[in-house]
Amino acid sequence: MGTIRYIDRKSGSLVKEFVPSEGMLRWLYNSSLGKVTLHTLVKRKMLTMLGGWYMSSRFSKKKIDKFIAQYQIDLSNYKITDSKAYLNFNDFFFRKIQAGKRPISNGVVSPADGKILAFQSIKDISSFFVKGSEFTIQTFLKNKELTKKYVDGSMVIVRLAPTDYHRFHFPASGFISESKSIKGRYFSVSPMALKKSLEIFCQNYRTYSTLKTEDFGNIIISEVGATMVGSIIQTYQDNSQVEKGDEKGYFAFGGSTLVLFFEKGKVKLADDLLENTRKGFETAVFMGENIACKTTV
Repeated sequence: MGTIRYIDRKSGSLVKEFVPSEGMLRWLYNSSLGKVTLHTLVKRKMLTMLGGWYMSSRFSKKKIDKFIAQYQIDLSNYKITDSKAYLNFNDFFFRKIQAGKRPISNGVVSPADGKILAFQSIKDISSFFVKGSEFTIQTFLKNKELTKKYVDGSMVIVRLAPTDYHRFHFPASGFISESKSIKGRYFSVSPMALKKSLEIFCQNYRTYSTLKTEDFGNIIISEVGATMVGSIIQTYQDNSQVEKGDEKGYFAFGGSTLVLFFEKGKVKLADDLLENTRKGFETAVFMGENIACKTTV
C-alpha cells in the first residue's frame, strides 16, 4: 500500500497524510498474520469497550499533551483552551469548538471536519475502490424500502481522522427522524483499510437517520463506528426540527466516518469534490463548507 495523499481544498495542493499507527495498520491489512489478528481480535467489540473505558478514565489524561504536540492541534479554536482542564482523553477528544470557528455556507454543507469522497451516482464508487470490493445500499442500510429510494442517488463519504474535530452536525435544515442502529464489527476506516475494501462500511456497527428538507429531498445521515471507537453519541432530539449547522452528535475515541445519501436528482455535488474523487483523491474539508447545491432543472 503506497503513501496516502489528499487534496487540500483551499490551496488545491496534494498533501501527504500522517496516519496514526501507520505501521500497525499496514501489518494488519497486508500480512497474513496481521489479517488473522484483525479477524480474531481487533474487530471485536470487547477491545473497543476496553479502549473506551481507558480513554474515559483519569489515567488517560496524561496522553493529551503528547497528542497535542505530536499532531500540532491548536486549542485556541475550542471552548476549553487549557489542556489541563480536560478530565480525560475522551473529554479532550470530543471537545467543543468555539462559535464562529466553522462558518456555515449556502446549500448542503459538510457535517464534519474530514476527508471527503463524492459520487454523483452511487454506481460510480466501483471506479475508486480496489477490484473485488462490493458496496450496496441494501447491505449497508438493510432496508429494502430505502434501497429502492436511494439506489440511483448520490453519496458522500466524510472520513474523520483521530486528529480531527469529532463532533458532527446537520448538513441542512429540516425535520430529523430518530436514529436507528445496525449491529456490526469495528474494523478500521483509515484510508489504508478503506482502500483495501469498501465492504468495511457494510460490516461495521453503524447508525442512521433521515433528514427531511424542503430544497434537497430526504437526506440519510449515517455514522459508522471503527476500531477503538467506544460509541457513537447522538445529542439531538428525535423527531424534531433542526437548523443547518446544529450539533447532531459526536464520536468517542478513534477515527470514524459519516456517509450521506441523497435521492436521485435532488442535489448537484460540488465540482471540485467530484473531480478530486475521479482522480482518486479525498478532499480535506471543514464542517460548514458547501458540498452540494439544489439541482436546477
